[in-house]
Amino acid sequence: MSQRVRIAILIGVLALLAGAVLGVDALRRSTKATELAPGAIPIYVEGKLVGGFLPEDLASLEEVSFVDGEEGKTQQGWMLRDVLRLRVPERKLKPKTRIVVASSSSGKSAELTWAEVDDPANWVMFDLAGRGTLKLVSVLERLDVRDEWVQDVDRIDVGGAE
Repeated sequence: MSQRVRIAILIGVLALLAGAVLGVDALRRSTKATELAPGAIPIYVEGKLVGGFLPEDLASLEEVSFVDGEEGKTQQGWMLRDVLRLRVPERKLKPKTRIVVASSSSGKSAELTWAEVDDPANWVMFDLAGRGTLKLVSVLERLDVRDEWVQDVDRIDVGGAE
């Protein structure tokens, strides 16, 4: 075997090792990116966990408020559209993209489209509940009274179209 062939084999082996190391590192980083802190609310896009957030993470977002029509109380919190934009790529948010906000403890969920969520006039937002959990509130007809709100939100699913 000539010197050139040995060098070529050595370079090939080193390239394979470097590729393997880079591949394992990329896999580790993608796994860590989807690990959630205890109590975090996970966000899934088309069935894949893309991240999550804690109520404390919302401090960097603009707070908004509206007065609910049922009891005349101020609901203050963060727009769902702003929360989603923290973790969901913009290309995944088309007007008919389905968004489901759910609570396993109450068994309630709300299904909305991105167009509804993105419209500021609908006031689709999270408000802190008395227990420090998040509730989904809105002025949309199907979410405008307390019995329709999703209390103790613990999951958000994004994906699909109506």
